[in-house]
Amino acid sequence: MEYLAGFLIACAVGLTGVGAGSITAPILILFFHLKPSVAVGTALTFAAVIKFAVLPIYLRRRQVNYRILLLLCAGGIPGVVIGIQILKRMSVEDHEKGIFLVLGITIISLSLVNLYRSFRRRMNSATIDRSKWLPPIAALIGAEVGVSSAGAGALGAVVIMTLTQLTPAMVVGTDMVFGLTISTIGSGLHLFIGHYDLHVLERLCAGGIVGAIGGALMSSRLPSRTLQMVLFICLIGLGLQLCIKGIS
Repeated sequence: MEYLAGFLIACAVGLTGVGAGSITAPILILFFHLKPSVAVGTALTFAAVIKFAVLPIYLRRRQVNYRILLLLCAGGIPGVVIGIQILKRMSVEDHEKGIFLVLGITIISLSLVNLYRSFRRRMNSATIDRSKWLPPIAALIGAEVGVSSAGAGALGAVVIMTLTQLTPAMVVGTDMVFGLTISTIGSGLHLFIGHYDLHVLERLCAGGIVGAIGGALMSSRLPSRTLQMVLFICLIGLGLQLCIKGIS
């Protein structure tokens, strides 16, 4: 079951560009019954692995703006460390419902934002360069990712489009590498703390690497906009389930 989940999640990421953490964490909680902290650590590690698998594609296409990437990492890296420390110091048993609620609200919010973007015909870049605001905003994104594993990709793309003049192709590539950086650092810290399930992680990655490559190869042949909209609707459903779990 883990192999199939890893394959399908990674394939969806390759096809639609949706962040692996947003999809993986709620699935691990709802269907594999992992504790929130363990699900977040496992999801971040899985996200890093499948993003590494497709990294050469973006580098070969020169879709990364390194100045913007450095500004994002300047805030995002400290932010994810702070977020993980917050999660580490929380009593999972005492705050489990709160974590469910935060995860659910985060996933619903990200899905709604991206669903709105999918309805638009194209991504619009900002007319004025406001990249100086990237570090503090990226710090908030990093902290949120450290707590919930969701958001680096989706929120990062929205921020880059809003504050910079990058082309859509550069937005996608730069955002992917930023998400990879945050996921790698976050997953390393979670692994050190012990927030992971090795058995589930190994099987997710085994299926995920194949799925990521397959999704990337199929992305040019399938209507990704339609797939994105379907996936975001499914994510909203998962988020609602987590919210119900958090308030029940």
